[in-house]
Formats: sequence, C-alpha cells, structure tokens
Amino acid sequence: MRRTTGLAVAGVAVLAWGEWLNRRWSRALTGNAGGTTEAVVVLGYRNPGATANFINRRRVRMGIRSISADRARETRLIFSGGAAAGSIAEARLLADYAKSVLDFDGTVLIEDRSRTTWENITNVIPLLEDVDRIKIASQPAHALKARAYLLRQRPDLAERLVRADDYRLGEWTVAKPLLALYGLRTLRGLTRAGHRDPRPWEPTPG
Repeated sequence: MRRTTGLAVAGVAVLAWGEWLNRRWSRALTGNAGGTTEAVVVLGYRNPGATANFINRRRVRMGIRSISADRARETRLIFSGGAAAGSIAEARLLADYAKSVLDFDGTVLIEDRSRTTWENITNVIPLLEDVDRIKIASQPAHALKARAYLLRQRPDLAERLVRADDYRLGEWTVAKPLLALYGLRTLRGLTRAGHRDPRPWEPTPG
C-alpha cells in the first residue's frame, strides 16, 4: 500500500513538474506590449510528407488560438519553415492546413527558406517591423528559444513580444514531462545572461 501511494505521489509530482516548467517557458521573455497590430509567428517542424504532420497541425492550432479576438483584423499569421525534411516547405504545409482544414480566412504570410530556428527568426524579421505585438507559437521551450534569438538579433523588436496561447493547464498533461525533458535539451544552447539583465536568456545560434 505504501509503495502504491509512493508511486502515485511520484507520478503526480512528475506531472506537476511538467506543467510548471512548460508554463514557465511559455511566459519567459514576454511582456505587455500594447498597440493595435500584431503578428503570430508559427514555427514549422520537420515534415517529410505532403501534408502537415501531427506536431505541425498542433502548432497551427496554437497559432490561430493565439490571435487576440479584438485584433483579428489587424493580425497577420506568419508561417515559417523551409523544406528541411521533405520536398515541400513546412510553411506551405502549415498554411495549407490552416486554410483548407481549419478554414482560416485571415491574413497569412509565408517564409519558406528557413532550416533552423535561428534562420526562422532572421527571415521573419522583415515581416515584423511594422507590428506592435509579436507572438511566437510552438512548443513552449522551442518558442522561448525563438524569442531569445529575436532578443539577440533585434532587441527593439523583442520589446514587443507577448505570450502566445501555447500553454494551457491540463492540456496534454501526460505528455508534458516528456516535453519538459525535450525542452531542457532544446534550451541547453542558451546560457544565463548577466544579473544586470532582467531577461534570463542569452542565445547562441543553432
């Protein structure tokens, strides 16, 4: 009985840890920028097939639900990703899924040359210059990595970062510990900045 109870407590602790870490990552390097225009950047994932895979479909849904209801007309949805694992650019697969399956009829922009997260940010910067608010949609750890890259490449644009709807309590709870472990690996190339900088991450390209 004690062993069963101990395993149950350990299981709950692991799930809580996954929730906590993903929630923390979702909010890191975001602020409360105002304004009327916004861009939601959806980062693609390696996709060898001719249609969006499970991870990319989930990221598209995250991106669409991240659009502020009161800013829908002023929001551009930017899909970013080249043909890193197949013959069709990830960005185009994402856009096709958004339009043909989810019936998204808002403004869509495509960046289809990037093969790394660093390139994702480099290549979408020209599409972000004139917006007031910037959201990056992906798994929380990956989105944090991208925000850190924007902070390094364009600190002025990083000031416009706000939180995307990429974390919800109780959503995929069982998978979150695995996502947390993967996230720790994803973020290992980022080092802590100096104590004088309140923003916690300083990225290394990769």
